[in-house]
Amino acid sequence: MCRYIEAAHPRFGIKGQMPEILVVDDEGFIRRTIGHVLRRAGHTVREAASGSEGLALFQEKRPHLVITDIIMPEPDGNALIAAMHAAAPDVAIIAISGAADKDGFIRDATERGASLALIKPFPLNDLISHVEALLPPRRK
Repeated sequence: MCRYIEAAHPRFGIKGQMPEILVVDDEGFIRRTIGHVLRRAGHTVREAASGSEGLALFQEKRPHLVITDIIMPEPDGNALIAAMHAAAPDVAIIAISGAADKDGFIRDATERGASLALIKPFPLNDLISHVEALLPPRRK
């Protein structure tokens, strides 16, 4: 029964696995909220509480998309984005931050390889829309 439901899901992949999203944020409430909302939208999500944990999970199993905070313990989000983008330029990355310098944040994140930069707080429905747009198209 579970296999049938997964096969009928629009994001069903070649090997029967959903696209995976990695959420990296040192603020537990934000990380868990984003993870919960994405899971409810049908995504497979892994979470990391620091840049180093996020990089380890990324290297262990490459996700289809990464959502990362910028201001967090070593490495910070900009360094994390640069490392992930260098290792896998095809992986979409959404940078998130409550940075006061909004223009600088967006410029820095996209220059390092982020596909998109969002300023906190942002509507969770908008995040889901951006995630859907950045994930690989469904396989037939």
